[in-house]
Amino acid sequence: MISALWTSATGMNAQQTNINVISNNLANVNTGGFKKSKINFADLIYTTMREPGTPNAQGAEIPTGIEIGHGSKVNSTQKIFTQGNIKNTDSPLDMVIEGDGFFRIQLPDGNFAYSRDGSFKQDSNGNIVTSDGYQLVPPIQINPEATEISITSDGMVNLKVNGENQQVGQIELYRFSNPAGLSSEGRNLYTETVASGAAMAGIPGESGFGTITQGFLEMSNVKVVEEMVNMIAAQRAYETNSKSIQAADEMLQTANQLKR
Repeated sequence: MISALWTSATGMNAQQTNINVISNNLANVNTGGFKKSKINFADLIYTTMREPGTPNAQGAEIPTGIEIGHGSKVNSTQKIFTQGNIKNTDSPLDMVIEGDGFFRIQLPDGNFAYSRDGSFKQDSNGNIVTSDGYQLVPPIQINPEATEISITSDGMVNLKVNGENQQVGQIELYRFSNPAGLSSEGRNLYTETVASGAAMAGIPGESGFGTITQGFLEMSNVKVVEEMVNMIAAQRAYETNSKSIQAADEMLQTANQLKR
């Protein structure tokens, strides 16, 4: 059996996954704080027909060998944490992180998640929460009598209550030695893994951490034109692999029709 049939099939499977990743990027082009994914490929094992350096019949060393590969596979998918475009909203609880860092969010089960999406709201108790109602950590409570909310670039939350200024909390940021190792949980949330390393806390503006700007949101870092080009390339690669299968099939058909 011609191995090209199976080799080309692995290429088609890999490109199908590539299209799935690109589709998810495009589907989230307007998702606040979304980070695009990049797919990485690796070649599969090789059959060695002749080792490099093998002597020929005259004793001379053959400089190259003969190796036949058996296709490709998806090696990994990787989140790209470049800064997305910034949008002005004028909402007092909308925040954008300019630079590195994540907001820490407490999940209903008590565990922590991390997000770049700064579209926060108030719940019935005045707590700053995400759109899903998950609380920002450290917790900050807004006085219902406050007439003005001010958040400084270093994360200090100030209120104006009855004409007086009050400091009610400090927003902290968290970063990771390998953010690409974070686990994507959906809802713009990530959780730490062994690969990401432990979360390191800091104050906005400190070394290694970005600053906070109030009244703005970070949008998706997906570039539509770039993803469309990637999609065309993936589609053509898929078609090319299918042509290889057709060619191998025609070769087998020719061999089967040979007569003595």
